[in-house]
Amino acid sequence: MKSSTPLIWRILKIILAIFMLLAGAQHFYNAEFYLVFVPSFLPIKMFVIYASGVAEVGLGLLLFSKKYTGLAAFGLFIMMIIFLPIHVMDVFSDTPAIGSHQAALIRLPIQLVLILLFWKLKYVFYKK
Repeated sequence: MKSSTPLIWRILKIILAIFMLLAGAQHFYNAEFYLVFVPSFLPIKMFVIYASGVAEVGLGLLLFSKKYTGLAAFGLFIMMIIFLPIHVMDVFSDTPAIGSHQAALIRLPIQLVLILLFWKLKYVFYKK
């Protein structure tokens, strides 16, 4: 049975799923790196780091599922929106959490592209 979803979106879905799996795994392999990104008002920083890693890995895995791709894409869209203020603050910070202003300036547009891609994936793969 031939899929009605354009090939480019099926390939992009796989690339984004792998990206999210790798990004989520980094929360476990290099958790200390993420400490500076967790806002100070959150009490248990390591829990936040590990929970976001679990969410990224779980939603990344769900992108591989035909049935749950739309839901996973929407969940990742929400996560990217939640993380957006951190990326914006980094651009305007004297000491960006990412390390340099150049890195912060590169990361912000990438975040915006991810937001748009996950939003589009939600509609490309959502089945009523």
